[in-house]
Amino acid sequence: MDTNSDTNFNVKKAETDEQIQRITDLAEVIWNEHFTPIIGKKQVDYMVDKFQSYHALKEQLSDGYTYYQIFDSGEFCGYTGIHPGEDNRLFLSKLYIKKDCRGRHLATRTFEFLKELCQENGYSAIWLTCNKYNENSLGVYRHLGFETIDTQEADIGGGVIMDDYIMEYTIA
Repeated sequence: MDTNSDTNFNVKKAETDEQIQRITDLAEVIWNEHFTPIIGKKQVDYMVDKFQSYHALKEQLSDGYTYYQIFDSGEFCGYTGIHPGEDNRLFLSKLYIKKDCRGRHLATRTFEFLKELCQENGYSAIWLTCNKYNENSLGVYRHLGFETIDTQEADIGGGVIMDDYIMEYTIA
């Protein structure tokens, strides 16, 4: 499913190895620039390899995840990854926009795309996890209507602990 409600904005399902590679290349840039000040270079390197690398995304795809590339005026600006969740909720695993594309409301437009996807598939909510110290992203999610419903500390190996809020948006 692609969307073209705005002629400049497009969300395109990533289906080829080349598209997945483009996402992983962008992930490395975004993660190093955005998350290094929040969680440090060691944890960024570990998490990029574990969750954002080509082999990680290919494994996630085989486990039911779907990835989409986000375009604005033909420019590849970001990506999102989703998974059909339990309890009739969609898990928003990833939503990342590169730095020079932020401020264009691409996260909001992508979120609108995801809400439509939920309505079409009968999901009652979208949920996600977000690092407790990622103030910019938390602000965006709160602006979109997400509410914090819980917290979690998860040991993901390699001496890395994810310290996150669990947030949810109820589909109207």
